[in-house]
Amino acid sequence: MSNIRHAPTAPTRAKVLSAGERIDAHRHDDHQIVYAGSGVLAVTTDAGTWFAPGSRAIWVPAGTAHAHRAHGHLDLYLVGLPADDNPLGLDAPTVLTVGPLLRELILAYTRDPDDDSPERRRLLAVLRDQLRASPQQPLRLPTPTDPRLAAVCALVHADPADPRTLAALGAATGVGERTLSRLFRHEFGMTFPQWRTQSRLYHALRLLAEDTPVTVVAHRCGWSSASAFIDVFRRSFGYTPGTHNRRA
Repeated sequence: MSNIRHAPTAPTRAKVLSAGERIDAHRHDDHQIVYAGSGVLAVTTDAGTWFAPGSRAIWVPAGTAHAHRAHGHLDLYLVGLPADDNPLGLDAPTVLTVGPLLRELILAYTRDPDDDSPERRRLLAVLRDQLRASPQQPLRLPTPTDPRLAAVCALVHADPADPRTLAALGAATGVGERTLSRLFRHEFGMTFPQWRTQSRLYHALRLLAEDTPVTVVAHRCGWSSASAFIDVFRRSFGYTPGTHNRRA
């Protein structure tokens, strides 16, 4: 990332982004919780892209240079916490599950950022407790550093429906399958099939945010059938893709 803007305080507020709108690369001296009430949010750092539909939030630690992008109409809710207040104990961006209670707490806390009443401070205390209890989700696309791995990842990102095996993708880029398999595990901590599923889910969320029909999404993202896509999506997010845009 270049031309990184420095904003010392991470704001607490609600903001609307239109489809495709971006917030350029910046960093805060504070921690920040970023929640997508509708649409799909992508947060990108030098290390990769974290993505969150309306049932997820992204924890962004203090000092982390990051950029936002909206997929579909995005109701964005931001909660800033001082650098010495890290209820999660996390020093890297992380996707968190947002249950009904945590969702309502985030919406209520961002409604009036200038309110400094005892009631609102108690609201924050409960919000912090709920954050600590929120399960973490592996919704991340790491950025490859090895050029051989980057070449293969670029092919898959360009066409999520590409059915080629790792061996065939390696042949197309001049790298052996065993070498690529080792690189996926070493750099990403996951196998090629695991990474490709993450990539396909990311593309699927983007298409769903644009109101693309489920059967079309399944086809464009490489699933053998709509039912296979629905099964993977439900296991990953806890609801079906057909209800994605109605959950806000």
